[in-house]
Amino acid sequence: MALDPLLLEVLACPEDKGPLLYFEDEDRLYNPRLQRSYAIRDGIPVMLIEEAETVSDSEHQRLMEKAAAKGTVTTLGGESP
Repeated sequence: MALDPLLLEVLACPEDKGPLLYFEDEDRLYNPRLQRSYAIRDGIPVMLIEEAETVSDSEHQRLMEKAAAKGTVTTLGGESP
């Protein structure tokens, strides 16, 4: 289930308040600055810092390459990497 475009315009990382990359096919929002991933469960983003997953350097690289190749949607009206 895709997130509502209006929701994507206002979602920010709860820790650094910056934009997130949205990976619809993986049900996750990702903060590349902190290397933290936020799950989307049943169409609802879980934006609790304590529930975020810190990703490895290799996973970070994979996500950044995927974002660059697919033009991933970014929250807060930002541009994908």
